[in-house]
Amino acid sequence: MGLVHIYCGDGKGKTTAAVGLAVRACGAGKKILFVQFLKSESSSERRILKQLDGIELTPCPEKVKFTFRMNEAEKQECRERCAFLLRLTEERLPLFDLAVLDEVFGALSAGMLEMGDLLRLVREKPEKTELVLTGRNPPPEVTAIADYITEMKKIRHPYDAGTPARKGIEF
Repeated sequence: MGLVHIYCGDGKGKTTAAVGLAVRACGAGKKILFVQFLKSESSSERRILKQLDGIELTPCPEKVKFTFRMNEAEKQECRERCAFLLRLTEERLPLFDLAVLDEVFGALSAGMLEMGDLLRLVREKPEKTELVLTGRNPPPEVTAIADYITEMKKIRHPYDAGTPARKGIEF
Protein backbone atom coordinates (compact mmCIF):
# COMPACT_ATOMS: atom_id res chain seq x y z
CA MET A 1 0.00 0.00 0.00
CA GLY A 2 1.59 3.27 -1.13
CA LEU A 3 1.03 6.35 1.01
CA VAL A 4 1.33 10.10 0.37
CA HIS A 5 4.08 12.06 2.12
CA ILE A 6 4.45 15.84 2.32
CA TYR A 7 7.74 17.48 3.32
CA CYS A 8 7.00 21.17 3.71
CA GLY A 9 7.87 24.31 5.64
CA ASP A 10 10.25 27.25 5.52
CA GLY A 11 13.19 25.28 6.93
CA LYS A 12 16.03 23.47 5.23
CA GLY A 13 15.74 19.76 4.55
CA LYS A 14 12.71 19.06 2.37
CA THR A 15 14.66 17.86 -0.66
CA THR A 16 17.25 16.25 1.60
CA ALA A 17 14.55 14.15 3.30
CA ALA A 18 13.10 13.14 -0.07
CA VAL A 19 16.56 12.17 -1.36
CA GLY A 20 17.17 10.14 1.79
CA LEU A 21 13.92 8.24 1.35
CA ALA A 22 14.70 7.63 -2.33
CA VAL A 23 18.15 6.25 -1.45
CA ARG A 24 16.65 4.02 1.26
CA ALA A 25 14.00 2.70 -1.14
CA CYS A 26 16.65 2.14 -3.81
CA GLY A 27 18.72 0.18 -1.30
CA ALA A 28 15.68 -2.03 -0.70
CA GLY A 29 15.46 -2.81 -4.42
CA LYS A 30 12.56 -0.49 -5.19
CA LYS A 31 12.15 1.52 -8.40
CA ILE A 32 12.04 5.29 -7.92
CA LEU A 33 10.94 8.17 -10.14
CA PHE A 34 12.49 11.46 -9.00
CA VAL A 35 10.99 14.58 -10.59
CA GLN A 36 12.27 18.08 -9.78
CA PHE A 37 10.29 21.24 -10.47
CA LEU A 38 11.95 24.70 -10.56
CA LYS A 39 15.42 23.15 -10.14
CA SER A 40 18.45 23.12 -12.41
CA GLU A 41 21.00 20.46 -13.28
CA SER A 42 23.39 22.16 -10.83
CA SER A 43 21.50 20.86 -7.77
CA SER A 44 24.15 18.64 -6.18
CA GLU A 45 21.85 15.75 -5.25
CA ARG A 46 21.33 15.09 -8.96
CA ARG A 47 24.92 13.95 -9.41
CA ILE A 48 24.62 11.03 -6.99
CA LEU A 49 21.01 10.15 -7.86
CA LYS A 50 22.04 9.68 -11.51
CA GLN A 51 24.54 7.03 -10.42
CA LEU A 52 22.04 4.85 -8.57
CA ASP A 53 20.43 1.97 -10.44
CA GLY A 54 16.75 1.95 -9.66
CA ILE A 55 16.33 5.74 -9.67
CA GLU A 56 15.00 7.45 -12.77
CA LEU A 57 15.74 11.16 -12.60
CA THR A 58 13.95 13.48 -15.00
CA PRO A 59 16.19 16.04 -16.73
CA CYS A 60 16.32 19.66 -15.58
CA PRO A 61 17.35 22.81 -17.44
CA GLU A 62 20.97 23.89 -17.05
CA LYS A 63 19.86 27.12 -15.38
CA VAL A 64 16.61 28.15 -13.71
CA LYS A 65 15.69 31.63 -12.53
CA PHE A 66 13.48 32.35 -9.56
CA THR A 67 9.98 32.76 -10.97
CA PHE A 68 9.75 36.36 -9.72
CA ARG A 69 12.77 37.16 -11.94
CA MET A 70 11.32 35.56 -15.09
CA ASN A 71 9.84 37.55 -17.95
CA GLU A 72 6.52 36.39 -19.43
CA ALA A 73 8.14 34.22 -22.12
CA GLU A 74 10.29 32.48 -19.49
CA LYS A 75 7.26 31.97 -17.25
CA GLN A 76 5.32 30.42 -20.13
CA GLU A 77 8.24 28.10 -20.90
CA CYS A 78 8.41 27.15 -17.22
CA ARG A 79 4.63 26.47 -17.11
CA GLU A 80 4.93 24.21 -20.14
CA ARG A 81 7.87 22.35 -18.63
CA CYS A 82 6.09 21.86 -15.28
CA ALA A 83 2.90 20.65 -16.99
CA PHE A 84 4.99 18.25 -19.10
CA LEU A 85 6.70 16.87 -15.97
CA LEU A 86 3.36 16.29 -14.26
CA ARG A 87 1.94 14.52 -17.35
CA LEU A 88 5.10 12.41 -17.61
CA THR A 89 4.77 11.49 -13.94
CA GLU A 90 1.13 10.47 -14.40
CA GLU A 91 2.00 8.27 -17.37
CA ARG A 92 5.01 6.59 -15.76
CA LEU A 93 3.77 6.29 -12.17
CA PRO A 94 2.54 2.67 -12.53
CA LEU A 95 6.13 1.58 -13.26
CA PHE A 96 7.51 2.80 -9.91
CA ASP A 97 7.30 1.90 -6.24
CA LEU A 98 8.15 5.45 -5.12
CA ALA A 99 7.78 8.79 -6.87
CA VAL A 100 9.17 12.08 -5.58
CA LEU A 101 7.79 15.39 -6.85
CA ASP A 102 10.40 17.75 -5.47
CA GLU A 103 9.41 21.42 -5.16
CA VAL A 104 5.98 20.69 -6.62
CA PHE A 105 4.36 23.08 -4.13
CA GLY A 106 6.71 25.87 -5.23
CA ALA A 107 5.65 25.29 -8.83
CA LEU A 108 2.00 25.28 -7.78
CA SER A 109 2.17 28.48 -5.71
CA ALA A 110 4.11 30.26 -8.49
CA GLY A 111 1.30 29.48 -10.92
CA MET A 112 3.39 27.03 -12.94
CA LEU A 113 1.00 24.12 -12.29
CA GLU A 114 -2.75 23.75 -12.02
CA MET A 115 -4.17 22.57 -8.70
CA GLY A 116 -6.63 20.23 -10.41
CA ASP A 117 -3.85 18.45 -12.27
CA LEU A 118 -1.85 17.83 -9.09
CA LEU A 119 -4.93 16.69 -7.15
CA ARG A 120 -5.84 14.24 -9.91
CA LEU A 121 -2.33 12.75 -9.83
CA VAL A 122 -2.41 12.36 -6.03
CA ARG A 123 -5.93 10.92 -5.93
CA GLU A 124 -5.46 8.57 -8.89
CA LYS A 125 -1.94 7.32 -8.17
CA PRO A 126 -1.52 3.54 -8.31
CA GLU A 127 -2.29 1.98 -4.94
CA LYS A 128 1.20 0.40 -4.71
CA THR A 129 3.08 3.67 -5.35
CA GLU A 130 4.44 5.72 -2.46
CA LEU A 131 4.27 9.43 -3.37
CA VAL A 132 6.43 12.20 -1.87
CA LEU A 133 5.58 15.87 -2.45
CA THR A 134 7.91 18.65 -1.30
CA GLY A 135 7.91 22.44 -1.07
CA ARG A 136 6.68 25.35 0.95
CA ASN A 137 3.01 26.06 1.60
CA PRO A 138 1.20 22.90 0.56
CA PRO A 139 -2.43 23.73 -0.16
CA PRO A 140 -5.12 22.38 2.18
CA GLU A 141 -6.67 20.39 -0.67
CA VAL A 142 -3.49 18.30 -0.80
CA THR A 143 -2.72 18.15 2.92
CA ALA A 144 -6.25 16.81 3.49
CA ILE A 145 -5.40 13.64 1.56
CA ALA A 146 -1.79 13.13 2.72
CA ASP A 147 -0.85 10.31 5.08
CA TYR A 148 2.39 11.90 6.35
CA ILE A 149 3.04 15.61 6.77
CA THR A 150 6.46 16.65 8.01
CA GLU A 151 7.14 20.35 8.46
CA MET A 152 10.70 21.64 8.41
CA LYS A 153 10.65 24.81 10.51
CA LYS A 154 13.32 27.46 10.19
CA ILE A 155 14.57 28.65 13.56
CA ARG A 156 17.80 30.16 12.25
CA HIS A 157 19.42 30.13 8.81
CA PRO A 158 22.78 31.66 7.78
CA TYR A 159 21.21 33.13 4.62
CA ASP A 160 19.37 35.62 6.83
CA ALA A 161 22.76 36.86 8.09
CA GLY A 162 24.09 37.26 4.54
CA THR A 163 25.69 33.86 3.92
CA PRO A 164 24.91 32.80 0.35
CA ALA A 165 23.69 29.29 -0.49
CA ARG A 166 26.61 26.85 -0.56
CA LYS A 167 27.03 24.07 -3.12
CA GLY A 168 26.65 20.67 -1.50
CA ILE A 169 24.90 22.11 1.57
CA GLU A 170 21.96 24.23 0.40
CA PHE A 171 22.01 23.13 -3.24
